[in-house]
Amino acid sequence: MQNSRAKEIIFLNGQFLTPDEAKVSVLTPGLLYGLGLFETMRSYQDKIVYFGAHIGRIKNSCKLLGLHLPYSAAAIRNIIKRAVGLGGLNDAYVRLTLWKAIRGADISVIVKQYQPYAPEKYQKGMSLAVSSLRQQEDNLLARHKTTNRLLYELSLREARNRGFEGALILNSRGYIAEASRSNIFFAKGNAIFTPALACGCLEGITRRVIFDLARKNKLKIIEANFTLRDLYDSDEAFLTNSLAGVMPLASVEKKRIGEGAKKFKLTRFFMKEYSLLLRDGD
Repeated sequence: MQNSRAKEIIFLNGQFLTPDEAKVSVLTPGLLYGLGLFETMRSYQDKIVYFGAHIGRIKNSCKLLGLHLPYSAAAIRNIIKRAVGLGGLNDAYVRLTLWKAIRGADISVIVKQYQPYAPEKYQKGMSLAVSSLRQQEDNLLARHKTTNRLLYELSLREARNRGFEGALILNSRGYIAEASRSNIFFAKGNAIFTPALACGCLEGITRRVIFDLARKNKLKIIEANFTLRDLYDSDEAFLTNSLAGVMPLASVEKKRIGEGAKKFKLTRFFMKEYSLLLRDGD
């Protein structure tokens, strides 16, 4: 591989390549039919955050799509660590992608410098629009992180065109499912609420961490069907994903959630606890 200090380090089917060198056939079924899976994760201070959970999820989804990981979990870990080392990165964005090839499956790992949100964003919180598109809660694919992301990408584009930072997606019954790139939680008093998986949301890795932290700290957490009114009536809300971690949610459709940035009491507790876990997430 030339220029090992390139902005992006790419591993594709056994080789480390530059972005210009990394190519696949236009006849690849994964490209033609969106028949693929991916995981985004963070490598932080030589630790691949919650690597085991990410590999476990993609392995489980392989059964649905009829795919097979061509490398063991240990080998994939080593590939990621080598890519991070080639890039000289202390804090890296990592994307593992697996898709149907003409024969078997293709696999890639993309590693680049992690670009965090500005600290001010974690103080002020995100603004979401309600997407005009709906999640079909009985769609089995909603439970898996496939490369077919049209619902989420169109929802995000629509929101940004309207001046918002992300989208909140409801399901066909009008209940909250998830955000365009995150799971969602809200709190009232010391109780925490989040859409049940049956609402059509992905079982996010950081979502599981919030459950673990809540149980550890004896906080009540409830999974159920929730409406926008439930969200608007809450004291605070936050979003979770593997890259941003825990992000306060300030408003939806310009309606402030609770006291907005003035409060975020439980949100900031989870933000702090999650940051402490980053070093132990390998």
